[in-house]
Amino acid sequence: MSDTYDQHRAALETARHLLDIKAVNFRPQEPYILTAGWASPVYIDCRWVISFPQARSAIIRHGVNMLEHHIGFDNIDSVAGGETAGIPYAAWIAEATGKPMQYIRKKPKGFGRNAQIEGNLETGSRTLLVEDLTTDGGSKINFVNALRDAGAQVSDAFVVFFYGVFPGALDDLKNMGVNLHYLTTWHEVLSEAEKGDYFTASEIDGVRDFLSDPLAWSAAHGGKAG
Repeated sequence: MSDTYDQHRAALETARHLLDIKAVNFRPQEPYILTAGWASPVYIDCRWVISFPQARSAIIRHGVNMLEHHIGFDNIDSVAGGETAGIPYAAWIAEATGKPMQYIRKKPKGFGRNAQIEGNLETGSRTLLVEDLTTDGGSKINFVNALRDAGAQVSDAFVVFFYGVFPGALDDLKNMGVNLHYLTTWHEVLSEAEKGDYFTASEIDGVRDFLSDPLAWSAAHGGKAG
């Protein structure tokens, strides 16, 4: 397990890579309504990373280093990606660490083996769930349940990006005994955005207002308040 991992540096560098490849969108005047119902002036598309080898390589390197530091790959038997955005990240992490990989469908495919888990998953396998991002952790519950129903042990999940602003966002995962590991949040993205020529001053101000009180901002812009 590494003793030299610098989590803050990794978070800032990941944020900068996401900004550089234009995976980050600031739109305070025309808010996004997220799947969880929140209104947000910011949106990130981690799927965009698949097309940028340099950013992809750096992000996976940071993810592997973080997971080795916090969990240790000796304590992980397999890596499972959630359909669909988690699949490439799971593949890259599995390849980098020499671990078996599976992927989890959102629901059983309905024919053949009617499988929800694709790939060979050994009973009792200590399995890392991998996705691209999360706002409130809710979408991970289905994947955790599917893995456990298939006989896996799941105590950890990894995402590249966690919104990190909505209260109680990780309660469901914690209640299931799952720890979420993430590389970066909107706070690091805003910090890096302020240093570069990525967005206008008014766009940055709008995001800063959102981060200062996400619930009030959401309620005032057509999203849920809590």
